[in-house]
Amino acid sequence: MTTVLVFLLIVSSVSIWWLSKQRLTSKPWLQSGLEIFDGHADQIRSSKPKVGLIVFLGIIGMFFSLLISGNLMRQEVTDWRQVPLPNILWINTELLIISSLCLHFALVAARKNDASLFLKKLPQGGSDLSNIEMIKPSVKRAVKNRLRLATFTSIAFLAGQMIAWKELSNSGFQLTGNPANSFFYLLTGIHGLHILGGLVALGRTMLGSWLQITQEKLMARIELCAFYWHFLLVVWLVLLVVMLGWAHDPFISSHH
Repeated sequence: MTTVLVFLLIVSSVSIWWLSKQRLTSKPWLQSGLEIFDGHADQIRSSKPKVGLIVFLGIIGMFFSLLISGNLMRQEVTDWRQVPLPNILWINTELLIISSLCLHFALVAARKNDASLFLKKLPQGGSDLSNIEMIKPSVKRAVKNRLRLATFTSIAFLAGQMIAWKELSNSGFQLTGNPANSFFYLLTGIHGLHILGGLVALGRTMLGSWLQITQEKLMARIELCAFYWHFLLVVWLVLLVVMLGWAHDPFISSHH
């Protein structure tokens, strides 16, 4: 269970750290001034999607932990035959790393110089959208390009996973041929489905980069996508270690 516990510890630590950055524990009612309270109220409302994502990722993390635990225990049975991983999985790993980095740097670009990047704040007491200054063209291009590259590399990752499946199938490693085969298709398939689901949100974020949405909304979307991709990257790296047979659990072995 060592690998599972380490995985859960990493997920929990990152989640707690990220939530601590969102100022969810602030108490605006203890501060003076209606303006301060309204500002914190906006922060609380904007934090709801972040909390929802954390809860969702916590559920996903527990689910993958159960799968990894089952995989490690099943490896100790004598009929287990390790699956030779296709070399393309290393290319796929690089693609997922690039995708995650692109989203990170898209967020960095979106945050840079804050008010001067996307839509500047409305004039005090006004609500005329025609007075809002749009994002700088150079920054807008940078964000769009990074979002495009993140999308392209994610799609390429999924295509690479399908190629890996085909290579294994053609080599005689069918889905039902051995428990190790079944776990490989199961783990990579479920992970791929989560990437596919994330592409829907990423597509919505790309659309937002073309539309006249507020700076806060666009940054929030990019931040959620980036954190989701970072999480799936960590999950994939753990799965890769498990599928390579590097996660041998001495606790399980000692009981056989």
